[in-house]
Parts: sequence; C-alpha cells; structure tokens
Amino acid sequence: MSTILIIEDDASIRAGLRMNLTRAGYTVREASDGHAGLRALAEARPDLVVLDLMLPGVDGLEVLRQVREKDGALPVLILSALGNEEHKVNGLDLGANDYLTKPFSVAELLARTRAALRPRGPAPVATNVLRAGALELEPETRVVRLDGQELVLAEREFEVLRFFMERPERVLTREQLLAGAWEPGYEGTDRTVDNVVSSLRKKLGEDREQPRHLRTVWGIGYRWIP
Repeated sequence: MSTILIIEDDASIRAGLRMNLTRAGYTVREASDGHAGLRALAEARPDLVVLDLMLPGVDGLEVLRQVREKDGALPVLILSALGNEEHKVNGLDLGANDYLTKPFSVAELLARTRAALRPRGPAPVATNVLRAGALELEPETRVVRLDGQELVLAEREFEVLRFFMERPERVLTREQLLAGAWEPGYEGTDRTVDNVVSSLRKKLGEDREQPRHLRTVWGIGYRWIP
C-alpha cells in the first residue's frame, strides 16, 4: 500500500484529498504548511508527495527544491490554483513529475496519482543508449546525461525527450507527442506539449532563437535533430 504525503494549507481541500485517496486504498499523511511538510519528509519518506504551491512559511516551490536536493526519485505531484505557464514551467524545471491545476476532478486526481506511482521495477543495465552530440539517454535506467553530468528531468520531460530521440529528423505534431509520451486517455492541449518542450530546452541548454536539437516546425510541431 503506497503512502502519500499531502502538503496543503487549505483544510477543506486537504480533507477532500484525504477522503478520496484513502477510499482509493492509499495511506495518507498530512502537513498544513511548508515547514510541517519538510519535517514530515524528514521523518519518513512517502511514496508520493501531493504539494500545493501557495503555502505559508515555506512555499511549495522551495519545498520542491529542497526535496530534489536530497531525493531525485521521489514522485511529486503539484496541485495549484496557479495555472499560468510560468508557474507550471517553474514547477517542472524544479523536478515536479506532474502539475494539476485547481479545480480538478477526483477521476483526474486519481489517474495522475496512479501514473506518478506506477512502478518502474529494478534498474537494469543500460543496453540501448540514445545519443545526440553531448547528450545521452538510457531508456532502461531512465538516466540522462549532458556533457557527462546527469540531468534531473521530470517524468514527462523524460518521456517527451525519449519520444523525440527515438524518432530523429521526423516532424512530430503535438497530437503525436501527446499520444506517444503521455498516458493513454490523457486529455492535454497544445500548450501542455509546449510547456514541456520549453522546460526541456532550458534543461538541455538550447539556444532560445536557434535551438541545436529541439527545433520548432511552425504550424505543425517539432523536429529532433541529433
């Protein structure tokens, strides 16, 4: 049974999350602000953190930053009323696995939770390494290196990058990316894809005006140039 830590200052939202996640079979722990959330994380590692951004004391992005400094593998699902592109990109840049904007449905919450908790299994020895210049991606171990340094990518960033690198030179539409790099049935938009691509470009050090690898094909989508 997976344990989920909810870090949310709104008591009514916290109660609703607790009720629905408990009904779904999860063990739930709670924290009402950023300081309490960090203490709870130090006491025992959960299987998933459900994290609000607008927290008193220590805000959600700072909590996420401290989590990622210590644990690059702990799944983090951001819940926030801040749904603009800047906040989403900031959250993904800091290593969130997913970003769910309030208000949201119970069905969507549970689907995102299942996706974040999906077991990866033991990491096997990497055999098929995808390469593009100084960039290396190991699909089996889910490790990405740039100039020999490991990059910390959110789950969706990794899946999108792998989808591109497995299809070099092909022009991919946003619809193809949503179908290939997200869970079946996920209802995203063009902006969903653009947000992840923008975040990926930053982490890969791509030039904003003339990206080396991840290029825009205007009116269609994107192309990966190895």
